Amino acid sequence: MTQNEHSSTPLLNPAQKDVLSQLGARPSERPEFSDDLKEKLKSKLEEVAQSVSGALPDNESLFVNKHLLTQLMGCETRYIAESQESFEWSIPTARGTLSHKAIELSVYWQGPKDSLTLTNEAISRAEQGNDYMGDWVRGLTKGDRAQLCGEVNTRVGSFLETWPPLEKRWKPMLETPIRVELAKGKVILSGKVDLTLGSAGGNTAGKVIVDFKTGKFSPSHRDDLRFYALLDTIRVGVPPRLVASYYLDQGEFSPETINTDVLESTIARVSSGIVQLAELRLDMRPPTTQPGPPCRWCLISDSCDDGQEYLDEHSD
Repeated sequence: MTQNEHSSTPLLNPAQKDVLSQLGARPSERPEFSDDLKEKLKSKLEEVAQSVSGALPDNESLFVNKHLLTQLMGCETRYIAESQESFEWSIPTARGTLSHKAIELSVYWQGPKDSLTLTNEAISRAEQGNDYMGDWVRGLTKGDRAQLCGEVNTRVGSFLETWPPLEKRWKPMLETPIRVELAKGKVILSGKVDLTLGSAGGNTAGKVIVDFKTGKFSPSHRDDLRFYALLDTIRVGVPPRLVASYYLDQGEFSPETINTDVLESTIARVSSGIVQLAELRLDMRPPTTQPGPPCRWCLISDSCDDGQEYLDEHSD
């Protein structure tokens, strides 16, 4: 996107104009990167992956995503406990997935767009699926389905109200999977990007990566986006120009410009995560415990002495 494209977009409210102003950049504001950046970054990760791959069983790989990295950088004991629990769909876990689907539909929707129509279409498509989510949606009571519809509709409505219409010339892509395989597939880094806009021009950065969030800002949200930026750089060869969390219920951006320093710091974080995951998976050491606010909703807080001590000290 370039700033001279903005003037042709009519009838935007102030929130939509603010989004547009933060997404755009003049050609002179777009950095260029070297041809060998991709190989330099990947080789550093490859070295770490090779160092742990030999100890893994032949039929086993390490899968690393943004959520796992956040867990590993926090309390390893909590990570172990949660990894042993089977995933179950619920209204809190489903509303984000369905909101993203409804937003995706809005880009290509023919005719007037309203949040409730898009929400109902997203839920209906999920219901028709031959997967775990489809089974879950079909089993909802009328009350739970109404609650799910209401919570998804609120998020989709916020998006439509605060974002300018996503024009096709911006090359919008939603729910885009990205994947980097290391050590001949023994270590796999993966993610799914909520929204990308634009693309690189040669070695000049142009892409914008956006992650939609609800609730308040967390430092882990920026780490999530840096992880996506690293994977996309290794995939394409040129970093995204900008990454941003967009808080739907607040209508606010939290952007960051991507440069080589950001990518190098992300390499260090991901490398640490790979080593930690391998050590825990292979029982090379016991997990560390890091008490903090997440103890309040940890699955094993009742049996964790460190967690109980923290909760007792912060009971007010």
